[in-house]
Amino acid sequence: MPVTDALALIAAENAAAVKALASRGTELDAAAAQIRGADRVFVLGAGRSGIALQLTAMRFMHLGLTAHVVGEVTAPAIGDGDVLVVASGSGSTAGIVRAAQTAVDVGAGVVAITADASSDLAQLATVTILVEAARKLDRDSAVSAQYAGSLFEQTVVTIGDALFHSLWHGSGLSADELWPRHSNLE
Repeated sequence: MPVTDALALIAAENAAAVKALASRGTELDAAAAQIRGADRVFVLGAGRSGIALQLTAMRFMHLGLTAHVVGEVTAPAIGDGDVLVVASGSGSTAGIVRAAQTAVDVGAGVVAITADASSDLAQLATVTILVEAARKLDRDSAVSAQYAGSLFEQTVVTIGDALFHSLWHGSGLSADELWPRHSNLE
């Protein structure tokens, strides 16, 4: 397959995933409200989903939110008034579900991004964002022609950027006001 054909396929699958998300705007708006009202925002995902959420944590920091990546040595304990944003295509990744349960136990909100609305993770969540994408173990190409959970992970990045963009425009801050928070130790 030529790379340009692969690009077209990936773009088409992402467009379909975004179209499906747009039909569930109330979930996205509820997630934005949870994040906006939180004292601190924590993000967690395993593998590529976790990397996708690290991008989101960085953007939240640029916005001026107190954002932490779970597992980093500087991440504090989560507590009441905080929100945990988690991503798991299956919604059953043991460490992710345990973290969500801990967040619930201490009174924190949970925003779950998953492809399985009936999963343990979705049941724990305050807000569930359902992504129509293949999970990493779905290899039959019925939901996505891309390898493993690629479409899910790409959609997690898109959701994170959309949440940031909405929150940013709601904040009234200019791009110039956000810029000083960019790293200067690169």
